[in-house]
Amino acid sequence: MTSDELLRQGTAILDAAGVPDPVREARILWRATPDEDGAAFLAKIAKRAQRMPLSHVLGYRDFYKHRFIVTSDVLDPRPDTETLVEVALRAPFTRVLDLGTGSGCILLSLLAERPAATGVGTDISQAALDVAKQNAAALGLTPRATFLASDWFGSVQGPFDLIISNPPYIAVDEMNDLQQEVRLFEPTGALTDGADGLSAYRTIARDAAEYLTPNGRLIFEIGPTQAAAVTAMIQSAGFTNTQVIPDLDGRDRVVVGKKPAI
Repeated sequence: MTSDELLRQGTAILDAAGVPDPVREARILWRATPDEDGAAFLAKIAKRAQRMPLSHVLGYRDFYKHRFIVTSDVLDPRPDTETLVEVALRAPFTRVLDLGTGSGCILLSLLAERPAATGVGTDISQAALDVAKQNAAALGLTPRATFLASDWFGSVQGPFDLIISNPPYIAVDEMNDLQQEVRLFEPTGALTDGADGLSAYRTIARDAAEYLTPNGRLIFEIGPTQAAAVTAMIQSAGFTNTQVIPDLDGRDRVVVGKKPAI
């Protein structure tokens, strides 16, 4: 078959599978297929038709200013999370802790923008940490990024002037509402706490001040209905100057608090 015929066939397969924008995705997969290999292209199309995320088929996702390796062991970086990075960059920091680092996209994006900064990324998944280490190496950031197997603060030694996290915040009873690409292919533990979606915030808010310098910031990504609950948590833990910041779609996306100077 010619390339046009392959593209038409791939588009038709994706369209029949209910994949949004099948023309665009077929073209992306064609461009990502070396040597115009029709069999390899159709194999990728078949995976995407099974609703495997496009990033998993490609093996990468572009996030903020960089390309990150993505596998089924890590949460797929999303444009919403770029808001978290942008908020963190609004103030100086030299030492950052990223709790639940996954692919490392948040920590590594921050370090790439702050050449004097160092950081630690933690995750309970060794497979996720392996992906994060690959991304650090690809971006030339290995000397400034340390990755630790840790249940939140369990293996961490502070202090830091910035703690940032995009924890699992989907309530267990909301999981069935997720797209197939998310529900079936992304790591469940990175999506939900198996409860009300707020467990991680409670743990981190309770302990974060112990690991922060005076005036250090705590920054969370949140689900769009969680701003009031998470803000109340960090205020109860003694954080001040709290803010709720929307993403580009106008939905509450980031909560920020500051550890008092005294």
